[in-house]
Amino acid sequence: MMKQLLIILSLGTILLGCGSDNDGKVEDNALVEGQGGRYTGGFFVVNEPEYIKNLFPHSIIDAPSYRVAAQVYEGLMKFSQDSLYLIKGLAESYEVDTAQTTYTFHLKKGVLFHDNECFANGKGRELTAEDVKYCFTLLCTPSSNNQGFSMFQDILKGASEYYGSAKEGNKPGTDIEGIKVVDKYTVQFNLIKPNGMFLYNLARPFTFIFPKEAFDKYGLEMRVKAVGTGPFVLDKIEENLAILLKKNPNYHGVDEFGNKLPYLSGIKVRFIRDKKSEYLEYKKGNLDMIYRLPTDYMIEITEEAVKKKQEYGELQQTPEMAVHLLSFANQSPLFKNVNFRKAISFAIDRKKILEAVLNGEGYAPGIYGITPIDIFPGYNAKEIKGYGLNVDSARYYLKKAGFSDGKSLPEIPLELNSDGERNVNVMQEVKKQLKENLNLDVVLNVVTTAQLSENMTSGKADFFRVGWGADYPSPESFLWYLYGKNVPSDTTKSSYPNMSRYKNPKFDALYEKGLAALDKKEQYAYFLQAEKLAMADAPIIVLFYDEGYRLIQNKVKNFPNNAMQYRDFSNVYFVPQPAAKE
Repeated sequence: MMKQLLIILSLGTILLGCGSDNDGKVEDNALVEGQGGRYTGGFFVVNEPEYIKNLFPHSIIDAPSYRVAAQVYEGLMKFSQDSLYLIKGLAESYEVDTAQTTYTFHLKKGVLFHDNECFANGKGRELTAEDVKYCFTLLCTPSSNNQGFSMFQDILKGASEYYGSAKEGNKPGTDIEGIKVVDKYTVQFNLIKPNGMFLYNLARPFTFIFPKEAFDKYGLEMRVKAVGTGPFVLDKIEENLAILLKKNPNYHGVDEFGNKLPYLSGIKVRFIRDKKSEYLEYKKGNLDMIYRLPTDYMIEITEEAVKKKQEYGELQQTPEMAVHLLSFANQSPLFKNVNFRKAISFAIDRKKILEAVLNGEGYAPGIYGITPIDIFPGYNAKEIKGYGLNVDSARYYLKKAGFSDGKSLPEIPLELNSDGERNVNVMQEVKKQLKENLNLDVVLNVVTTAQLSENMTSGKADFFRVGWGADYPSPESFLWYLYGKNVPSDTTKSSYPNMSRYKNPKFDALYEKGLAALDKKEQYAYFLQAEKLAMADAPIIVLFYDEGYRLIQNKVKNFPNNAMQYRDFSNVYFVPQPAAKE
């Protein structure tokens, strides 16, 4: 959050004096007071430790890309930033029939796509139901740029048939049966059977809406050529350095006081990989928020932040819908052996990792299942029997796997991204423990997030580190990672979201029953059974459940923390601060 000198002018505006772009600041901007004590103006400066991979909605599978894209694009539904409840996005209203299989959405009128060269005269046109149909049809078309087909696979009528017909570049002769444009502002979806996750899916990045004109003009370049209806417009990208988003002057949102949204003039996203450097930039006032604190100074910073709020800003802390894990390629020659997977699972001291390596920057050791504990009321994830440190059991299963000790095994590559050295520190400890407890030689291979994503989905990595965060608030968003019907039979084909390529028909059947259940209690009962079954197979190694620490500058308002790190900057604003003392 930028350090700024506030000067009250006679005209009633407040000027935030900013430095040059080289020191992380943006051009001067005036704060103007509006109705209800809201102020407009100012650039919010935030950091991501890893560069974005892809801003094209159908390809978004990493958190940095999602957090940027969510300011540019919108879906039919969205989440409230404070409670994570589902609320309407581009939809003005919707109805569901008594059979729970027909959803009719009425779009907001007058919503404009961003001005862009892909349109005639560069002026964005109005969003219509045809745009929704186009985006969802494209989501049901095979492409290396499409990671989201499972949103509709075996859920939306005709989606799977269309996908099959569109293979090898063919164009199906008919539309998707389950998508119907009723009129210019009304679109209807027909499901094969009730699905308790369908509305959640319409709030996820895969179902963000974009214009056909943009895809026709930019194609795969929509990775960095984002055109949506959101509160901010993609203005400038400096690869690996910064992304600048500017206020969408034609945005349709209005607050309860009648002020046009967004309040901010823009957002600057920087990419500082080192957490200590990021923290120093925050302390200088060059960043408006810092998410995740430097591990080495974790305890010191949290204690000081509580005592010195004026100096540090607001400390926000919450358990997260996020889990850190190691994933095996379950179909690989080495890791298809369930006893070998169990041996490694029992050989890791998760409590030591959390306390000694992370200085407590995490919620709990991962000794249960893949779903974070204490997050979803009514879903008792602590019932799931996971894996804690038990060296005797680890060595027993290693021998049962056919290896009397680790000497008979080759070096095992473990692929990871750095995340400001946090991941490297954790994996160094994992490597040490596996050597001490099983005599396994693990070699760390540190790559970028983009490269890691590519290697995980394509099957080029057999053992890799995954940070899995929910993009919708349900245990299903974690079990989705283990759903076997998403896994192609050809191991050279891309597999997402099940990058572990784990398959268990019994798990799949229970998971599907949970999807079909509309009563949450019944739904959770099926999901819990499925998760217990999967963890007995040890397809992954859960390391720890995460906790989110954020520091935000005192001038930042209306920016609540949440368990999903879901960020909606359209409602964030700055307030004037006392002039800095010389």
